[in-house]
Amino acid sequence: MIRFEQVGKVYPDGTTAVDGLSFEVAEGELVTLVGPSGCGKTTTMMMVNRLIEPTSGRILVDGEDIAKIDPVKLRRRIGYVIQQVGLFPHRTVLDNTATVPALVGWKRSRARERAAELLDLVGLDPATYGSRYPAQLSGGQRQRVGVARALAADPPVLLMDEPFGAVDPVVRERLQNEFLALQQRVRKTVLMVTHDIEEAVRMGDRIAVYGEGRIEQFDTPAAVLGTPATPYVARFVGSDRGLKRLSVTAIEPEDLEEPPVALLAESAREAAARLAASGARWAVVLNGAGELHGWVSADALRPAREGERVGSLARRMDAWVPVGAPLKQAFSEMLQYDAGWVAVLDGSLFLGVLTPAKLHEALRRSVDADAQGVGRDEVEFDSVSDA
Repeated sequence: MIRFEQVGKVYPDGTTAVDGLSFEVAEGELVTLVGPSGCGKTTTMMMVNRLIEPTSGRILVDGEDIAKIDPVKLRRRIGYVIQQVGLFPHRTVLDNTATVPALVGWKRSRARERAAELLDLVGLDPATYGSRYPAQLSGGQRQRVGVARALAADPPVLLMDEPFGAVDPVVRERLQNEFLALQQRVRKTVLMVTHDIEEAVRMGDRIAVYGEGRIEQFDTPAAVLGTPATPYVARFVGSDRGLKRLSVTAIEPEDLEEPPVALLAESAREAAARLAASGARWAVVLNGAGELHGWVSADALRPAREGERVGSLARRMDAWVPVGAPLKQAFSEMLQYDAGWVAVLDGSLFLGVLTPAKLHEALRRSVDADAQGVGRDEVEFDSVSDA
């Protein structure tokens, strides 16, 4: 847990960077601080590990006032990931990852064992990459090492300053997905700085939107996109915030329709007669266990020969998503495969189909559910400026 209590920062030249900031990051929560350059978000984050000292107020980490902790010891208890990674060029990947455990007094064998475990966790085989040097890695691989190093001593808190900003968009999205999957396993308390609203929405459990000298809104991504608290927030998230909202609204079972179904092993003629009677033009094809096999059109079933089975006429189902996937993923599948619906699966089990009409209903319901968002009352502040 990280708690800011009336925290302020005034520089010697009189510039007020942060004034009267109070908010809390819950244990295991990932909060993104987003805003343009010079808005105070980086100052906020760097006060947590005392790279910048607050002028007033208190910051507590797991209930302990950080002002009473030796700065060096404090930093060894907090993971720190930065855009340029900061790996030691003369040390191997394994030794880079083991840096903090070694600094806090772990035996070398234990530190290296932990480093190997973390490299494996971030998708880098320690047998392959452990003996390499940073210059021998790609940008994405170096960023993974940076994350592994930050987690090596198992800190409860992780600070991330534009961690994926130095890699290309394709690698960035992959790293974001990998980190979110990792966070589901390790459940660290994370404070992440970004200037990119799409990254903030994608990564954060909650978002603090900084701008014009203060935090304008502190809320869930869905609420920030659906019910911006101020005109500034509405402008910052963009006129396409409805599209952005697709990425934070999950597909739920109640969003699905039950389509016509044909079984893999049943008679094609019987399936054709059933579709004709119902007026359906197609059916989803399942096996006896309810697993998706594909789909079949009524036109393909009509000329079926005696004894022919549905399975021999079924076509592959390309447009599908797992339940719980964002609506954006389903919409993308519809566009990519020119499909009027997508199948939704729970593992390999078929649950139903999502149609454009149901997608719109799900998005509308999500907006309505967040109409009573957290807003700004849960954040006490006066002003924030400078970075």
